[in-house]
Amino acid sequence: MVSEAAARAGSIPSLVKQAQQGDDDAFGVLVDEYQDKIYNYLSRMLHDPVEAEDVAQEVFIRAYENLAGFRGASSFQTWLYRIASNLAIDAARARNRRSSGTFSLDRPMETDDGELGRELRAPGRGPAGEVESAELQQIVAAGIGQLSPKLRLVITLYDVEGLSYKEIAEILGCPVGTVKSRLFNARNQLREILAARIDIEDLTLG
Repeated sequence: MVSEAAARAGSIPSLVKQAQQGDDDAFGVLVDEYQDKIYNYLSRMLHDPVEAEDVAQEVFIRAYENLAGFRGASSFQTWLYRIASNLAIDAARARNRRSSGTFSLDRPMETDDGELGRELRAPGRGPAGEVESAELQQIVAAGIGQLSPKLRLVITLYDVEGLSYKEIAEILGCPVGTVKSRLFNARNQLREILAARIDIEDLTLG
């Protein structure tokens, strides 16, 4: 759904066309429209708000530099996610080369309550139940951080960002069947990672 600001300025395809014709104000509206979504996605992928901010800036720099190459075969949002995903995988691989490549389940996480709602259904009501739910969300987010970048990407795009199989296939440049297979593997691996930490019956994935 287009925001009020974007709606006033014109539809997304119209804004993209204006930006391609050199209208920097139109591109600025596009940045305003998608910057939070891209930053939040990168935060979940990289688990580092500072790095996510740097990569998000690079996403829009790349988008600006390559606007002429955007032909509209997919949505502009999908195109941005593709750029963000490629940069996130590069950043994750670079980090792994600098370290052991492990991710601690005890490491503090930057998460927004409720963002993992599609994955997580925790028992309990009232303040105690809310605390328990927040703790589970943090554990699940950390568990996703232990997956390989490719599996982390697909489970984040589908279960957290809420994108369709088709949209993810366009982002990854692969068949829908490959997306489904990776998602299946990602969920199985995540269950194994979480099994030692929580009662797996408290968790619903997919």
